[in-house]
Amino acid sequence: MMTTHIRTTQTAEHIGQRVKLKGWLHARRRMGGVTFLILRDGWGTIQAVCASGEAIEALERAGAGVESVVEVEGTPAAQSRAPGGVELIEPALTVISPVREAAPVTINKPTIQAGQAAILDHAPLTLRHPARRAIFRMSAEAMAGFRATLGAQGFTEIQSPKIVASATESGANVFGIDYFGTRAYLAQSPQFYKQIMVGVFERVFEVGPVFRAEPHATPRHINEYVSLDIEMGFIENHFSVMAVLRGVLAGMLGRLEETCGAELALSGAIVPQVPERIPHVHFQEAKALLFEATGEDTREEPDLSPGEERWLGQWAQRQWGSDFLFVTGYPMVKRPFYTHPEAGDSRWSNSFDLLFRGMELVTGGQRLHLFESYVEALKRAGMPQAPFEHYLEAFRFGMPPHGGFAIGLERFLMQLTGESNLRATTLFPRDLHRLSP
Repeated sequence: MMTTHIRTTQTAEHIGQRVKLKGWLHARRRMGGVTFLILRDGWGTIQAVCASGEAIEALERAGAGVESVVEVEGTPAAQSRAPGGVELIEPALTVISPVREAAPVTINKPTIQAGQAAILDHAPLTLRHPARRAIFRMSAEAMAGFRATLGAQGFTEIQSPKIVASATESGANVFGIDYFGTRAYLAQSPQFYKQIMVGVFERVFEVGPVFRAEPHATPRHINEYVSLDIEMGFIENHFSVMAVLRGVLAGMLGRLEETCGAELALSGAIVPQVPERIPHVHFQEAKALLFEATGEDTREEPDLSPGEERWLGQWAQRQWGSDFLFVTGYPMVKRPFYTHPEAGDSRWSNSFDLLFRGMELVTGGQRLHLFESYVEALKRAGMPQAPFEHYLEAFRFGMPPHGGFAIGLERFLMQLTGESNLRATTLFPRDLHRLSP
């Protein structure tokens, strides 16, 4: 019979055919006179039933333990008691790369029995665990959903520089670097460049790393993360941007449901419904609600604390049954200089945060678009105009009303999967205490 090289997830399509699989020896178990080998590849696992000793002898001759790279040839057979309902019978095994030492962390159990530090220290190994791997398969599909949704709406993908001449957000929390004797910075966001490119394509997006030199190590912050950014021209106001964001989230979550059923189950993720119209509340109203509910008066504070975000998330769930809530109109003092003020009251901004299950996931809004407005805004902020001349050139020569947003990919996955620490959904985290692996 012909031997076909397949993935573990394709075995059900080849019942009764001779097939070949390649991967890692995930586990080895003996029950009575039968040995079960669990093979893991990049997509899943499958059980091979060894009634004779030939496959086991091949392992023992090579001294090959778990995580050895092997090739298994066998015949898929339906077996309701086997994981996935299929197992390989009559297997023949070849050792490709033997592993002859004990792993520092065991990864063939349902969960990794190790602390977060050990899991991160041994990431080259622990990322192979099916549940860990599932998170980053979902990460890839979430990015694919982001790209597909925006591509269908006429957005063009761009890639902006990550070494920049000036800070994006008022010079705070930036990593400075020596660029051949000149002071430069790692980009906090692609903000200036995506605005410039609105003058070229009207609608743009970017998927890429951003850097924040924030000297803390909280469960919800890291110093390098993946930002999913968009910017779009010819908008009415920030509500135009919010409508696009609603569609993007629906597209990302729909892609995950379509392609990542096994991964969603492994990670315990519960996919939320995105309302046709995500509820929104003005910052002033949100603070009033919080004061009424808690008795704590933070109405003069220009931001929401994590506890206040959680309360508002619970309130949105009670009020509308929504995992999502827009908070609009943040105080201008809390927003970057390029933010457009609210019409009629310049204390407030045409900006928003989107809370997902009680945590800020997205920040966005309408930007200034007139050159004179930028000159005035920089003056008010006490910032020199010279470092921004290349950025301001776009506005000297005509820019439409525009706005955009940025989604933190790792935070999206954290809230989706219910993880309590952002490091669990970050491939190789960089924070105050970690620079490797």
